[in-house]
Amino acid sequence: MTNRLAEAKSLYLRKHAENPIDWWSWCDEALATARAQNKPIFLSIGYSSCHWCTVMEGEAFSDIAIADYMNANYLPIKVDREERPDLDSIYMQALQMMSGQGGWPLNVFLSPEDLVPFYAGTYFPVDPRYGRPGFLQVLQALRRYYDTEKAELQERKALIIESLLTSAVLQDGTTDELEDHELVRQGWETSTGVITPSQSGNSFPMIPYAELALRGTRFNFESRYDGKQVCTQRGLDLALGGIYDHVGGGFHRYTVDATWTVPHFEKMLYDNGQIVEYIASLWSAGVQEAAFERAVAGTVQWLKREMTAPEGYFYAAQDADSFIEPTAVEPEEGAFYVWSYSELQQLLTPEELKELEQFTVTPNGNFEGRNVLQRRYSGQLSATVETALSKLFTARYGVSSESLETFPPARNNQEAKTTNWPGRIPSVTDTKMIVAWNSLMISGLAKAAGVFQEPLYLELAARAANFILENQFVDGRFQRLNYQGEPTVLAQSEDYAFFIKALLDLQASNPEHKQWLEKAIAIQDEFNEFLWSAELGGYYNTSTGSSQDLIVRERSYVDNATPSANGIAIANLVRLALLTDNLDYLDLAELGLKAFKSVMHRAPQACPSLFTALDWYRNSTLIRSTTGQINSLIPKFLPTAVFAITSDLPERSVGLVCQGLKCLAPAENVEHLLQQVEKSQNRGVGR
Repeated sequence: MTNRLAEAKSLYLRKHAENPIDWWSWCDEALATARAQNKPIFLSIGYSSCHWCTVMEGEAFSDIAIADYMNANYLPIKVDREERPDLDSIYMQALQMMSGQGGWPLNVFLSPEDLVPFYAGTYFPVDPRYGRPGFLQVLQALRRYYDTEKAELQERKALIIESLLTSAVLQDGTTDELEDHELVRQGWETSTGVITPSQSGNSFPMIPYAELALRGTRFNFESRYDGKQVCTQRGLDLALGGIYDHVGGGFHRYTVDATWTVPHFEKMLYDNGQIVEYIASLWSAGVQEAAFERAVAGTVQWLKREMTAPEGYFYAAQDADSFIEPTAVEPEEGAFYVWSYSELQQLLTPEELKELEQFTVTPNGNFEGRNVLQRRYSGQLSATVETALSKLFTARYGVSSESLETFPPARNNQEAKTTNWPGRIPSVTDTKMIVAWNSLMISGLAKAAGVFQEPLYLELAARAANFILENQFVDGRFQRLNYQGEPTVLAQSEDYAFFIKALLDLQASNPEHKQWLEKAIAIQDEFNEFLWSAELGGYYNTSTGSSQDLIVRERSYVDNATPSANGIAIANLVRLALLTDNLDYLDLAELGLKAFKSVMHRAPQACPSLFTALDWYRNSTLIRSTTGQINSLIPKFLPTAVFAITSDLPERSVGLVCQGLKCLAPAENVEHLLQQVEKSQNRGVGR
């Protein structure tokens, strides 16, 4: 028997439809019911490809005793964080305040009258283990606490809401701080330190930090870090490591070790978009390692084959887990991707297997007796190794890579188990369209198209952008999600900011096509109207009309797995000011930087994208030239430059370089033009 979630559009919610728990989705009726029955709310937030969310669904949320107690004593609500990142952000911050750490599943206990949390945690096992209490005991203890410790409960909630409100309203910086070149150096030094190789812990891509570290290498700061070497190593770790799927293309979420060997196997669209853009930027900065080009090409092929809808948009994610065989009860982590040594012996010739030892391949394996492929060396792979990898592709997919143009998604576990797959049973794909994540992929493709001069990359990016432009507006308002042709959920700040950036990136890769700029301007107008904070500066996460159920109204400035909305938005404003000569955009950018300047001083490790925006503000450069000259500049590393094509140049000049509110003398030759551009992009940092 199913519960209310059976009719949900979200794959994550539907995965809980057969739980004995009487789940609600987040809605006015659920909140009103909790208040009417005086039941504390158990709010559980996760996402479809989250491994530990899947584990808890199959364990605690499927346990009859837990469900009976939950249904009698709580109002249980399930939320897909990819649908409601605004809710997730608030309650994740509360968890971090209470425990000092975060993660998913995010399980929070709220008072029904005000939705303020009084306890939070992540994964709870059915029985006590891993140093964690059993879930039923947690539920019983917290219900007793809610019923009997009213005074302490109110004090606890007051502290939590005060902390949340304080973090939402930041102390303003001063206008003078915009000229503080030491702040730029501090941000660069911090981010370079963040991506410097570690000897322990998990390894995450951390692309907002890597992006700032790379763009800061042009300043040649005196530092304990060799910035270019650190940025190159991050690229090598990504392109050579087990985090990259060397057989099928695409990047996994992160690795569970410091050596970039064994991944947490889900593939998220947002990671892949950012990594493609970063690797392309590395290449344009002169680090032209063969593995980089191969990783980008393989990722685009995976995207085209498995993650692109017939309509042109990109799917959200693929699960970490998959079924070994149709009769299996539960999927296994990494099953679609790893190889036993005996399989490799059966599939490959002795010569191919020996050559494959360029990867971390051993009889004992590196993941539960099987092998995750990680390259030991950079450079070009031999023809023999490429042949071996092609054979593994055929074994996994049942068809050769040359013959397989599209690979249909398994949309749920039932579909995965009952479809007659020619190879292995694939992981489930979450096929919803998320504007913010599509935008990150569009930006990555646009950058890679310009750097590697690959028209296919630009074609895929343009199709996805046009789908969003043509389908994601309802009654004139921008929408965040699309489920099988149906747009829904008002866009949030990251959707606006990332999509405007994507449109500007498309414009940068093909400056003759002015329609991208025109659309960016129109969407920026809506963004300013509904989400700009006139009182505080910067952009709220949600518009006024869609934030009634939020206990605080946040302005995102912290970078996590994705960049902060305000960091990207402020950089967009500077780019728009350059491209339109509309100084209102520059005024908003200045106000936005001022709004977040205090956190940039206090916690530079939290907000690399704001430092990237500051770099844009201080070093913005407009290059006006002919089509041919602009096309020759597009593949170069020019992190704070925008292009404008013109035939109206002064006599005997090849281009004009404008910085901020002034233009330099006309460049008389290409060498002169490049010297002006380089100097312009370094003017905002004192020596």
